[in-house]
Amino acid sequence: MQVTARQMAYLILAGVGLVATWYFNLQFIAESGGGLDYIGFFRAGYTNAASSSLSNDLLVGCGAFLVFSFFECRRLGLRHWWVWPLLTFGIAFAFAFPLFLYFRERRLEQAGRH
Repeated sequence: MQVTARQMAYLILAGVGLVATWYFNLQFIAESGGGLDYIGFFRAGYTNAASSSLSNDLLVGCGAFLVFSFFECRRLGLRHWWVWPLLTFGIAFAFAFPLFLYFRERRLEQAGRH
């Protein structure tokens, strides 16, 4: 199966989402003594009104994605839904969502729905 332009765009966005988030995650880890302080990381997202707005925006977006991906995985017969919450909160929403869209597009193409 050949990768379509849309699928390639999703893969590129997933790569950008991975690099753009983990560049700063690694900086935070270094600044906090070499370990990932989850509580400190979460608190840092609420240090001012702008970061609080972005954090809430991200959390609502993650919630919507997880609900959507759960039902979409069931509808399309995509297995291992549990991977998406792990990638969303373990790696980055900016990585997980476009990667999910890539796999969704592939499944739609396989099913002849696209």
